[in-house]
Amino acid sequence: MTNTKMIKKSAFTVLGLGITLSGDYQQLPAQKKGFWEQVTTDGRLAALKQQAQNSLEFAVNEAIDGAMHFYAGVQTAAEVSVGPDQRAIHFPASEYLVVSGQAKSVPELFASLEGLAFGQALPSLTDKAYVGGPNATVITAKQADGVTGELWIPVVTK
Repeated sequence: MTNTKMIKKSAFTVLGLGITLSGDYQQLPAQKKGFWEQVTTDGRLAALKQQAQNSLEFAVNEAIDGAMHFYAGVQTAAEVSVGPDQRAIHFPASEYLVVSGQAKSVPELFASLEGLAFGQALPSLTDKAYVGGPNATVITAKQADGVTGELWIPVVTK
């Protein structure tokens, strides 16, 4: 089950634990999967949840100075204390392309939504464009048989 829609969102902040990704795009899913599994099993993501404004978990992609970064995080207040190995990622008030879907696992959800968003949904938009900045996969529900989520991508009118 996958669908897309446009939604206006207020500015928000994600406090994230991150890594710098390396290699070509075919290697990135494995790096994201490994990092996500690490922070969800070693307790670091659970510790971040103490500062969260809601129960949502975020996986953020962001390019900084030509390097790709990936973060596991939570939504927090804009003025949040940032600890070691953490980053406050500020998302703009904007219209967002939202791609929704389900998968058997969190890493599969990331890959599926990113493929649909960047391979199909964004290229089909005639009056909107993604001009960079962070984008986030938001895990909205976990069930015994899988996970549900959305990919939020800020867009501008062409």
